[in-house]
Amino acid sequence: MQKSTFFAKEKKSLAYIIATMNMIFHGIKAPNIVHTNTLTENLNDIQEKDRHDIILANPPFGGKERAQVQQNFPIKTGETASLFLQHFIKILKTGGKAGVVIKNTFLSNTDNASIALRKELLNSCNLHTILDMPSGTFTGAGVKTVVLFFKKGKPTKNIWFYQLNLDRNLGKTNPLNTNDLSEFLKLQKTQKTSPNSWVFDIKNIDQETYDLSAKNPNTPTEPPLRKPAEILENMTKLDQKSASILKEIKGLLS
Repeated sequence: MQKSTFFAKEKKSLAYIIATMNMIFHGIKAPNIVHTNTLTENLNDIQEKDRHDIILANPPFGGKERAQVQQNFPIKTGETASLFLQHFIKILKTGGKAGVVIKNTFLSNTDNASIALRKELLNSCNLHTILDMPSGTFTGAGVKTVVLFFKKGKPTKNIWFYQLNLDRNLGKTNPLNTNDLSEFLKLQKTQKTSPNSWVFDIKNIDQETYDLSAKNPNTPTEPPLRKPAEILENMTKLDQKSASILKEIKGLLS
């Protein structure tokens, strides 16, 4: 555990120091954390000895990388998170597992790079679970996020979605906690359907867009809005009923 279990790379100096201190405080005397920009590594240079069994990551939201860095990836894009996702897929061992936090717009973006990356993820990995997080999960991020859980080696056949609905607003003083995820953890074991969860058959995916938008089919449909004429008619009937009641009351008082 001390030398060959945990590995990490971090670009920002402060985050690098905090991560190193955190590992030391948890008993790892010499953390395997490298101070570098992961994206400067060419994917073609990654060998089997460089791959890992498990990847847990929360890549930056909304970052942009220069064209020189994009040349290290088969799918060219300036979106930092999309480049990181390509790196994660490449650096996983066959049979390796990953949990990656990413903006929910990744599921539905219509640019060529996003479509190509979703197709690559679905074909090279089993994207078995998508956890749709509520707003405010990440303080200051200003975006909604999802967590992608996938296993490398076999293509995706079905995706189990879970929409985390909470009865409170999340924030710095009211963060997400373990209890909030209790139902998700319980249902995910068997990928059971519920008011907050459903299964998507990959055979039904749009072959042009590979759209993976988290649209809960169990959400009750709202009734259609009434036409103005219908609203006015109901108001007239209520006024007539009120006038009739007032007339009866006046009769009782006279």
